[in-house]
Amino acid sequence: MTLPSRHAPLAMDAETFKVLGHQLVDQLASLLASVPARPVTRDHSPSAVRDALDLAGPLPEHGTDPAALLADTARRLFDHSLFNAHPRFFGYITAPPAPIGILGDFLASALNPNVGSWTLSPAATEIEAQTVRWIAELIGFPADCGGLLVSGGNMANIVCFLAARAAAAPWDIRAKGVSGRAGRPLVAYASAEAHTWIQKAADLCGLGTEAISWIETRDTLQMDVAALRRAIDADVAAGRLPFLVVGTAGSVSTGAVDPLYEIAEVCREKKIWFHVDGAYGGFAAALPDAPPELRGLAEADSVAVDPHKWLYAPLEAGCALVRSRQALRRAFAYHPAYYHFDDRVLNFVDYGVQNSRGFRALKVWLALRQVGAAGYRRMIADDIELSRAMARAVERHPELQLMTQALSITTFRYVPADLRSQRGSDAVEQYLNQLNEALLDDLQRGGELFVSNAVIRGRYALRACIVNFHTSATDVDAVPDIVARRGRILDRRLRPVNDQQVRVADSV
Repeated sequence: MTLPSRHAPLAMDAETFKVLGHQLVDQLASLLASVPARPVTRDHSPSAVRDALDLAGPLPEHGTDPAALLADTARRLFDHSLFNAHPRFFGYITAPPAPIGILGDFLASALNPNVGSWTLSPAATEIEAQTVRWIAELIGFPADCGGLLVSGGNMANIVCFLAARAAAAPWDIRAKGVSGRAGRPLVAYASAEAHTWIQKAADLCGLGTEAISWIETRDTLQMDVAALRRAIDADVAAGRLPFLVVGTAGSVSTGAVDPLYEIAEVCREKKIWFHVDGAYGGFAAALPDAPPELRGLAEADSVAVDPHKWLYAPLEAGCALVRSRQALRRAFAYHPAYYHFDDRVLNFVDYGVQNSRGFRALKVWLALRQVGAAGYRRMIADDIELSRAMARAVERHPELQLMTQALSITTFRYVPADLRSQRGSDAVEQYLNQLNEALLDDLQRGGELFVSNAVIRGRYALRACIVNFHTSATDVDAVPDIVARRGRILDRRLRPVNDQQVRVADSV
């Protein structure tokens, strides 16, 4: 069979591509401009979303006109999505996409390089290498480090975990696995406030979650370094092998930063790999007035940061930085016969888990070039100041209680005015936890604003995180009244049942 000329169903001539591209960009520009006037999200059930997107049908046998398909899909997606680009999205740590990053992803997809080897992606590889250097420079980490772009914070931290495991084991752990430890189980240390990525890492790396030693925190929710030292000494005495200490630079719940300088000193003394999870807070180290503890990440053996958080890159974009380039290669490099890659150039396949890798770096690199370090310092500082302003507004409100404020995270809870004097009572605290949990669900469904939650010393709190260059003082000032208004409605609904429970509990 010969194909002197071929027209594949997916092919598109240049003129058609240009017309469709222009139409889509025009539509997206209008839709993005409409986001602030839309609800943050809509209270739709999964079945309603499936119905709206026509997702119940079988695989079509025949195709659809691409112009109509793109226009209809864009409209439906905007009508049935949550908008992290909304100025009142304060949930989790997800930033709005920088417009140049959106365009960067478009350009990266057009090139479609496999950034696993230099041969397959010469320009993309060199851009990623420079992006890694610039990220390190921005946060004060050695710019000659090794590193690569990955999907997000979990993977960036896991890459560093694996590098630490390979560096620490006094046997060939890649060949013999953890069973070759000769009776010396590996131990990793993290505070009770650390992100759950470390449990995934211990599980996936074959150590098991019991290999994690959870270190208690101070009243400030920072790691207690004296307790860390005691735990390490006890493990050594018991024949275990400490190999990794994780310091958190901006906890997910409250933005707390561990005393990184103190942890670094312990790790140097004990000859243990020091890793900093800076997925959220690491970029705040770029600020001249950064919390002094945060600058201690420069002392680490490895750092994880997320450009899709405080660099506002579109998802996905995490970054693993490792002080020793060779430590990364020792953890990940293999050279099978079917790879014919030049070892004299940079091949990212030798630095991480993936072989096939997309051009994640372009959207980050373009944004760094567009605004520079000064632009990012300004935006990060603005987010932090807005969070502090929210904390002040919460403190002034008679029905809200401020719990914590650190970096750009403020936590608080709704407390009915007549219960303020009874805080601390077991029955009242139990009711306040129930009320605020119901309030979170109500706020997330309501669409006026979107917050998440934290549990602080057993108390359920609402949590507002600002990593959003669209957010203004007007949006922040609106939060207390919205929360209190919805809280009053829920309190009136829940109190009749709980008043009886409270009276019974108080009489016992």
